[in-house]
Amino acid sequence: MVYVVGIIALIVGLVGGFFIGVVYLRKQLTKMQSDPQMLQKMAKQMGYNLNGKQMQRAQQMMKNQGGMPPMNRKKK
Repeated sequence: MVYVVGIIALIVGLVGGFFIGVVYLRKQLTKMQSDPQMLQKMAKQMGYNLNGKQMQRAQQMMKNQGGMPPMNRKKK
């Protein structure tokens, strides 16, 4: 009986954590659409260097699609 309660609690915790993570990620993406500095910072963390035109295009694509645009990585 104790094991069943533990397993159920684990499953509920995982499902709840997943949904909380999804809500948090969507909120962050919404914030990023209106804050170019945040978008630039995230792009640099991923290894991309965006110029002004690319930033505008990325923001426009995020607003239209509701997600991150595909970017070409700079070759080193």
